[in-house]
Amino acid sequence: MTYSLVACDPDASQWGVAVQSKFLSVGSVVPWAEANVGALATQAYANPRYGPDGLGLLREGLTAAEVVERLVAADDGRGERQLGVVDRDGGSASYTGPDCHAWAGHRTGACYAAQGNILVSRETVDALAETFEATRESTLARRLLEALAAAQTAGGDRRGQQSTALRIVQPRGGYGGLSDLVCDLRVDDHERPIDELRRLYALHDRLFGVTPDEDWLPLEGDLADEVAARLGATGYSSLHEWAGVANLEDRVRDEPRIDPVVLEALREDAPAR
Repeated sequence: MTYSLVACDPDASQWGVAVQSKFLSVGSVVPWAEANVGALATQAYANPRYGPDGLGLLREGLTAAEVVERLVAADDGRGERQLGVVDRDGGSASYTGPDCHAWAGHRTGACYAAQGNILVSRETVDALAETFEATRESTLARRLLEALAAAQTAGGDRRGQQSTALRIVQPRGGYGGLSDLVCDLRVDDHERPIDELRRLYALHDRLFGVTPDEDWLPLEGDLADEVAARLGATGYSSLHEWAGVANLEDRVRDEPRIDPVVLEALREDAPAR
């Protein structure tokens, strides 16, 4: 019913899962991830216990292959299960039970595990893997999104589309640096769920993404005057105050510079007269 990609970016210390299915709210069942531990996807006739139990085994230091072996061996319903795991070191492993509905299968590589069932063909899983391998210069989130889109183009779930999800974790990489949850986006029921997920991620990145330090603009001269005038038009006394209401507080610093994303949002909120 589902295809998914479990992956990590060791350089960014991120682990994540992207999934799409002809199944209501697939994000509530399939994706599991924990920072500095690993990530996994449980699907087909999913065993929800694979999530917490698998993360527990990864937390103990077992490899992805050992986790798959341990979970599957203890499960009487293993023939109808599908599982993909990536461990803290980027090791990967997948399992497709012999009783999963065709086409069903998987493919693994360094830092990723791709798997799917009830697919049009193996080309869907190949697209997941090959797109992930070909986008190494991008962020983990964008690699996962591109892989989902490529898999759908390659055929996807042979029953169609319905829901999708993207979950990414990183030590202290979430809101305010106080959470490990970088991204947890779900589309529970939609005619084109991957397109909707990409739209939601664009909003998420605008609010919570990080602009490279060298791209910030000095608040001086004409730009400083413009920002002051636009803030005045909004009725807020400071950029911090306005940004807090606009949900952009993570993109404002106590220094005479401005994030271009914040500047664009301010210009939209207070157009020039």
